[in-house]
Amino acid sequence: MPFIPHSEADVQSMLKAIGAASIEELFDEIPAELKVRSLDGVPEGMNEMQVERLMRERARLDETRLCFAGAGAYEHHIPAAVWQIVGRGEFYSAYTPYQAEASQGTLQLIYEYQTMMTRLTGMDVSNASMYDGATALAEAVLMAERSAKRGGARRVLVPVSVHPAYRKTMKTILGLQDIAVEEIDCPGGRLDIAALEAVEGAFTALVIPQPNFFGVLEDVDALTDWAHARGALAIAVVNPMSLALLKAPGRWGGTGADIVCGDGQPLGVPLSSGGPYFGFLTCKKDLVRNMPGRIVGRTTDLDGREGFALTLQAREQHIRRAKATSNICTNQGLLVTAATIYMSLLGPEGLRRVAVQSASGARALRRRLEAIPGVRALFPEAPHFHECAFVLPRPASEVIAKLAEQRIVAGVALGEEYPALGDALLVCVTETKTDADLDLFAEALAAAVA
Repeated sequence: MPFIPHSEADVQSMLKAIGAASIEELFDEIPAELKVRSLDGVPEGMNEMQVERLMRERARLDETRLCFAGAGAYEHHIPAAVWQIVGRGEFYSAYTPYQAEASQGTLQLIYEYQTMMTRLTGMDVSNASMYDGATALAEAVLMAERSAKRGGARRVLVPVSVHPAYRKTMKTILGLQDIAVEEIDCPGGRLDIAALEAVEGAFTALVIPQPNFFGVLEDVDALTDWAHARGALAIAVVNPMSLALLKAPGRWGGTGADIVCGDGQPLGVPLSSGGPYFGFLTCKKDLVRNMPGRIVGRTTDLDGREGFALTLQAREQHIRRAKATSNICTNQGLLVTAATIYMSLLGPEGLRRVAVQSASGARALRRRLEAIPGVRALFPEAPHFHECAFVLPRPASEVIAKLAEQRIVAGVALGEEYPALGDALLVCVTETKTDADLDLFAEALAAAVA
């Protein structure tokens, strides 16, 4: 395990070399009243053997038998080859490819990733990833404002069916740019054109989730055309796995969505207790100059040999800060590497099989759960992908706690973020669940709500 290699003699030697009497003196510019002298609740130090034992005990507390939670982070099967390859030194330790002549492997991989994402989303251009889905959506809105003709309206329409964490992140980032985030209610579980017709005044973009936070599929064609008819851009925020089965955003409506973003976690990235994940962002070619981050391109040198280079570098590390389009964009190279290898191994047909099995599994589970007295689908008429919300006869939080005793992650309680939905439970199924798993979950849920 990692350790601090410097002995006390090493420390004193370094302090003497820089003319400091103590490590504390290195921080003498910090006012004394701001320094914390002790940390309550932090135990005394342990030796290596004790730490390893403690961590094994903590790891056992996280063991689960079955996971039926989704809400933006999904348990998919990841072939062993994915992270075996990612763990190779040339990938695992690679950093930002500032020097093209020394980074051809990294640049080629990012180029392949960009190609795959444009084909998956049906868009013209992809950048080299963002931090996560939430910040990618905020960056997409900033990009829309920069791209709007005659200047943006400093206003974006966002249905409440967009992930709550995404909306919170948007408000945090966009509020500092004086961009208003106007939330549109979705009483039927999806965005209604009639609700949009009541919107007055100009707006720069409409955010369209597919599927939305409740797992419901939106009427993306009508919503995209509605936004375009009012001179606004359509921003799609999607689950990339669903695109193996659903229409690509580039074909929504008459002319397609303008910007597509989301979280790439379903593509070969493990749950990992919440991260790290990576965001993706693709767009139409005529908007590329306002895209944050950077783009890798393929070219030839003077001798006609194929090579790869950074062709668009809009981060503040590359250009003057005043001209940068983002100051938080990063490559997330390791996770992009995993996603690229994952998509390469599965291919279009493999991704489609995963999506189909996930969707059919969700429908099979719904039939089982609706047979339980007092349990019903929250939005029974709305089409779903692989998540569905259910109304329970008991508080969802109690049911989740009850099933956790059996090492089953039952889902996500919607009432915490949507109080009006009451005791609703959001449940997810992926290709990792068998019929026996569905039966076990249904039996456990029935006992918990009885």
